Amino acid sequence: MSRHQAYRNYDYENDLDEYEGEGYSDEGEELSPEDKAQMDAGTAQIRAALGTESTKVTTQQIQEALWHYYYDVDKSVTYLVSKFIAPANKKKAGAPSPDDVVLTAQSQASGKKNAANTSKKKVDVGGKSDSTSDGIKGLKIDDTPLPKSKNLDVLKEFEKTKSKKSASFVVVGHVDAGKSTLMGRLLLDLNVVDQRTIQKYRKEAESIGKSSFALAWVLDQRSEERSRGVTIDIATNKFETDNTSFTILDAPGHRDFIPNMIAGASQADFAILVVDATTGAFEAGLKGQTREHALLLRSMGVSRIIVAVNKLDTVGWSRERFDEISQQVSGFLTATGFQLKNVSFVPVSGLQGDNIVHKSTDADASWYDGKTLVEELESSEPMARALHKPLRLTISEVYRSTQSPVTVSGRIDAGSLQAGDALLVQPSGEKAYVKSLELDEEPVEWAVAGQNVVIHLSNIDPIHVRAGDIICDTKQPITCIDTFTVKVLAFDILMPMQVDVHRGRLHAAGQILEIPALLDKAKGTVLKKKPRIVKPASVARVVVKMGTEVPLEEGQRVVLRSGGETVAAGLLE
Repeated sequence: MSRHQAYRNYDYENDLDEYEGEGYSDEGEELSPEDKAQMDAGTAQIRAALGTESTKVTTQQIQEALWHYYYDVDKSVTYLVSKFIAPANKKKAGAPSPDDVVLTAQSQASGKKNAANTSKKKVDVGGKSDSTSDGIKGLKIDDTPLPKSKNLDVLKEFEKTKSKKSASFVVVGHVDAGKSTLMGRLLLDLNVVDQRTIQKYRKEAESIGKSSFALAWVLDQRSEERSRGVTIDIATNKFETDNTSFTILDAPGHRDFIPNMIAGASQADFAILVVDATTGAFEAGLKGQTREHALLLRSMGVSRIIVAVNKLDTVGWSRERFDEISQQVSGFLTATGFQLKNVSFVPVSGLQGDNIVHKSTDADASWYDGKTLVEELESSEPMARALHKPLRLTISEVYRSTQSPVTVSGRIDAGSLQAGDALLVQPSGEKAYVKSLELDEEPVEWAVAGQNVVIHLSNIDPIHVRAGDIICDTKQPITCIDTFTVKVLAFDILMPMQVDVHRGRLHAAGQILEIPALLDKAKGTVLKKKPRIVKPASVARVVVKMGTEVPLEEGQRVVLRSGGETVAAGLLE
């Protein structure tokens, strides 16, 4: 399990007070073990640097400074000296802010650069300097140093590497179709998780009367997901085969969490659609989320789909049932826009592990001689990578890590980046730098389109970064707009109306202002200008206005929802 997954829905709105000068407080939320270790170490370093003068500041004042400056000891010392030990004359208007204090100290330090170069004094940790005050004056306080780029030709480096191809797939289907259990079994059989972990989950699941959910808990890590027995947010995990490094995006099936499913589909190269073969369950799924998920997948640009006909062991591995389901699913997938050459069907049992990694040994399933689920994944080609386009990365998660106060994860949609690069975060318009990068939980120097990366940022305040934001090239940034024209396929009746606009994790309120044209499905030609309404399954051009500017550009795919239902999806023009 990726170690940042626990921070999946971290919301910095609740922590704004810490960036408004209130600082760290012992009465607030408990620090994480990593933060506490950094806080203790920083406190000791500051007391050593201040020497005998350290008695003039309290531990809480030291820790407030460390918290405000993200454990930067130099900045914290400068602030404490200027504020409490040797305060300058205060302006009548009031005391300067901590940031003003540091900026003043830095400008003074840069003004005395030559003197500092010729006469540097070190602060002895043991207090053996000529005088503590001289030692403090001798401290050279710089702003947070910017990461240095190696100026690599990333695309040449990428061509040189003979690494495995990388691919992401989203797992979708009606609630209770067994998606998480299926993926848990796949990871168990590939030895990504071990039997001891599964036994632990099984005991925990049995204690709340959900013993059959042990495999699902490999991906469903949140307590709410475990108690309710449903996936709520996108759960991610990784595994490798001989040729490919895969990222699993396990999407929620429940209709209440369709926005999270859209976020997963927007990052996927292809999809596994899980259907429940149990008598009555398949038919209920067709009326429920199975059909909507298929529509959304196609609307988000996914063209390759593997249909896992799950729980076939509950109907005695009936070939007739498998054929019946395959025929019905093929029919609505074709109507949705999928080409049958890109659709595969595999009969599986997520609970028992049949035909997932290993062929079924059940005599009743001997009629199936096709590929296993993993073999179908292996033979699926990822989408073409937009390597030569300007950088675009949609942020999936934002959290604090030991490496940086602002760490983000997401899939690179286009372009490339490397450590030291300057980036722009939209819609805030704030600049940041790549402090370091991780790919598959390993530090790397660079990353390219199609890869899911973790970026440790520097020189940006967390309040300017949100899930759904886009990280882009500073020279060719994505623009922020509040009105756009989109060519959509209608899932429901459309008219000038209120809608929610979804693109990946982005989700903004808006309204359909007008409908300029009804279009021919095949040719795209105008059938009728300014229709009053658009019927389901029709294609139209609509103009949408949002309440706020968001980062969007031509060629991106968006989904329009209203009243908890998906009403349309399409391509920005």
